[in-house]
Amino acid sequence: MKALILAPFAVLLSAGIAFAAPVKTMKTDKGEVLAGENGMTLYTFKKDKHGESACYDMCATNWPPLIAASGAKADGAYSLVPRKDGTKQWAKDGMPLYYWAKDMKAGDTTGDGVNGVWNVAKP
Repeated sequence: MKALILAPFAVLLSAGIAFAAPVKTMKTDKGEVLAGENGMTLYTFKKDKHGESACYDMCATNWPPLIAASGAKADGAYSLVPRKDGTKQWAKDGMPLYYWAKDMKAGDTTGDGVNGVWNVAKP
């Protein structure tokens, strides 16, 4: 009986987790940084505007955006930024989040400072 009563709450809880920002904090050589669920470092782009990505085409090939799953919901400091192709990208404090294609393993931060416009995303 207890299981039947708790089951709907478990479904709601798991749905909320599935649509939350897939971001965690990791300790790296740059200190605490944001990383995707896969442990890969996330970055921000100085040419972006609050709530708007400026990284498309070859830029997005080198700096893949952190794309939100369908049905994802903004929560706290994490928001969703619309992209030109209709997908949504996760942002922290309004700044879109990206991976760096040249980071090879979890915790790499090789994209920090690239061309003076890329920075590791901080918690």
